[in-house]
Amino acid sequence: MRIDTNTGLLECVRQVCSPNCDERPGEEQISLLVIHNISLPPGEYSGLWIDALFTNTLDPAVHPYFEIIAGQKVSAHLLIRRDGEMIQYVPFCRRAWHAGKSCFQGRERCNDFSIGIELEGCDEQPYEDVQYERLIALTRSLMQSYPAITPERITGHSDIAPGRKTDPGPAFDWKRYLGALESGQ
Repeated sequence: MRIDTNTGLLECVRQVCSPNCDERPGEEQISLLVIHNISLPPGEYSGLWIDALFTNTLDPAVHPYFEIIAGQKVSAHLLIRRDGEMIQYVPFCRRAWHAGKSCFQGRERCNDFSIGIELEGCDEQPYEDVQYERLIALTRSLMQSYPAITPERITGHSDIAPGRKTDPGPAFDWKRYLGALESGQ
């Protein structure tokens, strides 16, 4: 996977432009990777609803859960679907609105210095092999393009927003993911 660091775009993936982003403050260095999960409606996969949420076009009349979240202005840099499809919503060089109120190693406002990757899934259901494969390859590319991201600076949303967020959840296999990064496999 190749990232154009001038544009912040990952080559050869579908691009869906989210308005829910802005410039990073000052000369902010990208130094954190945050892993999330998402399914819309909760526990359902493969719909167009994630695109709609991240582009502010989610119809609240479609599902009762959408009534609750339709007005939220959120995004992530990239989504890895259960079938391995990757969709980029925000260039990596821009600030996506994925972490909300957050803190990593005493530093607040994680959106300022992080990249947010969503896995299509939920806390309790195992992720697909192809999702791990894509996430590992993507992480390696991100670490090459943004060398301040190291294995010690990869975290879950639950770790930077404890008590408020639970993703990527207990079903996410951190040992498998980090082990593959360390072993180079």
